Amino acid sequence: MMNEQQQQAFEQAMNRARQLCQQGRWGEAFPWLERAHILGQRSTMAHVTTHCWMFRVGWHRRDWSEVRGQLLRIPAALLMSRLWVPVGNTGGANVNPLKPLPLPENLKMIMEKR
Repeated sequence: MMNEQQQQAFEQAMNRARQLCQQGRWGEAFPWLERAHILGQRSTMAHVTTHCWMFRVGWHRRDWSEVRGQLLRIPAALLMSRLWVPVGNTGGANVNPLKPLPLPENLKMIMEKR
């Protein structure tokens, strides 16, 4: 469901998040996961992947609110990705999982290309 540019941007964001996680820079990785979530939430595998990584970051940061939030979001992502997603939602536990958010300007053109 992602266009080619969107797929590339998703992979770049995930790669950067993984690099930062490998360096133990969990807080710096999270915004990259939020970016990846926005880009990939219409693809079931990409959507679930971002939530699993958010869980991992929450775990390493001992952010139990994030861990609980991701435990709810992972199965929801498995079930809902193809049916409906709140566009622009960043996927973190600090955001209502059903609330659409404005797309960041730097992602609008990527997301709107078909």
